[in-house]
Amino acid sequence: MATTADHLRSTLDGRWREVRERVRAELSGSPDFAPHYTPDLDEARAKTLAQLRLLASNGYAADGFAKDHGGTGDAGAAVTSIEMLAMSDLSLMVKAGVQWGLFGGAIENLGTARHHEAYVKRLVDLDLLGCFAMTETGHGSDVQALETTATYDADAGEFVIHSPTPSSRKDYIGGAAQHATMAAVFAQLITGGESQGVHCFVVPIRDEDGNDLPGVHTSDCGYKGGLPGVDNGRITFDQVRIPRENLLNKYADVEPDGTYTSPIDNANRRFFTMVGTLVRGRVTVGGSAGAAARVALSIATRYALQRRQFNAPQDEDEVLLMDYLVHQRRLFPLIARSYALQFAQNELVAKMHEIQSSADADPQEQRELEGRAAGLKVANTWHATRAIQEAREACGGAGYMAENRLTALKADTDVFTTFEGDNHVLTQLVAKELLTSYADEVRGMSPVEWMRFAATTVSDVVKKRTAAQQIIQTILDTRQDNEEDGSLFNRGTQLTMFEDREQYLLSTAARRLQGAQKREENPFDAFNFVQDHVLHAAQAHIDRVVLEAFVAGIDECEDDDARDLLSDVCDLYALSVIEEDKAWFMEHRQLSVERSKAVQRGINERCRSLRPHAQTLVEGLGVPEALLGSAMLDGPGTDTVRKTQIFR
Repeated sequence: MATTADHLRSTLDGRWREVRERVRAELSGSPDFAPHYTPDLDEARAKTLAQLRLLASNGYAADGFAKDHGGTGDAGAAVTSIEMLAMSDLSLMVKAGVQWGLFGGAIENLGTARHHEAYVKRLVDLDLLGCFAMTETGHGSDVQALETTATYDADAGEFVIHSPTPSSRKDYIGGAAQHATMAAVFAQLITGGESQGVHCFVVPIRDEDGNDLPGVHTSDCGYKGGLPGVDNGRITFDQVRIPRENLLNKYADVEPDGTYTSPIDNANRRFFTMVGTLVRGRVTVGGSAGAAARVALSIATRYALQRRQFNAPQDEDEVLLMDYLVHQRRLFPLIARSYALQFAQNELVAKMHEIQSSADADPQEQRELEGRAAGLKVANTWHATRAIQEAREACGGAGYMAENRLTALKADTDVFTTFEGDNHVLTQLVAKELLTSYADEVRGMSPVEWMRFAATTVSDVVKKRTAAQQIIQTILDTRQDNEEDGSLFNRGTQLTMFEDREQYLLSTAARRLQGAQKREENPFDAFNFVQDHVLHAAQAHIDRVVLEAFVAGIDECEDDDARDLLSDVCDLYALSVIEEDKAWFMEHRQLSVERSKAVQRGINERCRSLRPHAQTLVEGLGVPEALLGSAMLDGPGTDTVRKTQIFR
């Protein structure tokens, strides 16, 4: 008979729960995928590649590729399965993501039949190992400004790939140091003396013996803060010639005589269309960070349920760590956020799957997907950084031991806030997507026109629901609010507070931007003037999206006890967000002084009510015991075999 934890896990697993269960079984059932601590680079890299080959032999990559190319075309399953690898080994997750998600994704999504036939089956089977050479020493997030050039030589029918400056070196590239023999290289396409912007090219970089090809120079990034199993390296090109056909030409092509053609006339739209097809990588990074956070919180909570510290007055037994309110306050809000973010991630993956499975995706929906992917990547990765650090501290000295895995999780996920887009840059992307929904309309408005605009258009932007629109609207319509503590547990009150904050921040950000544009001739200075406000508006939007996803997730739960427990967890998430931004709510008169105190009391109350369910909650997070990889959870009798698995 299914337990409450089973129902929680099934609900949190979402649409691709069968994929999650299959991956859990595969990773838990094989010693080859046991969590391990392997600081030696050569050993860690060899192990990660061996693990990747095991996955390939089991058909692990098939979901990520179209049926016409030998796959299943299940994009949602592909992202979900790679995300689950984070519970075992983040180096393996990144290695798989680079090979099948980034390199393979570039070939499939930016290439045409000639590339699919030549490369897809080989890269799926790992007969061809590749890397994704986008980032340069001088340019990371600003991809349009990359300096590497691909100049077309019409006489030879070849592109010449070149690194013209020291800052054009391809940097931090996973696979470039050792394993990759080919790279998907992003470079400025130049033909007829004119640049057509950044495009992607297939460039061989090594021979079968691992030697650099003529004109290619690779080097090893060496030791990093984490991810020892990923062979990050650097690449420079010195007049490297490749056939004209090596341009991935789905969205643009160069004729033999050098004529440039594209079905998309606008250069900016063409670039963002090309980059937008690669959104799967950003979705995967966010989901994987969330999975790593769930591992850390599962370890810390289980430890708190067995570790005792200090005697209670008139009691001979020491008190369990989890019985202290301060410890509950440390872990339960983070567990609540993990639930919330996973529900939001499930919605994002479903939307991505829908768009990427469509033969004629709507451009507006594609842009909204990119904004949502950026926002949840930010939320998940910052949450992982915070949650894993808190979990480490909550386990005291034991948490600092490598055998208990938390330090490795912290080191391996730290860079997730940087790659696939710096979090601050991505937060601005979210805000710009929201603001451009009505940016042209705000110019030159009178105060009366502005008020009318803010009451309608801005509200419509905010109310564009993510899921369960009818459920959420019903909650809002039946909301009963008052100044008593209990009203903060009212879901309608919570939703309204989140919506009102987002709407106010967006409308005032647009108004400030309008004012700054009037004062400043330079558009950059105008935007820079209100940048802090814009970031706050984006964060409010992300928080609202996540809360609505949580509400929709609760509605999907089929068990009454599990649904009630999820409702309490949702309260804790909502109140925690309000507490973090309490100053804003009070400054804008959405919280009185007395009611702000009620927020803290409400959080304490929910922590106390969730205490008896601590074990159930972390079991619901879905991390198999075999993948916890923490010796301290075995107690004093830890056996030698287990420690051998951890220290490989």
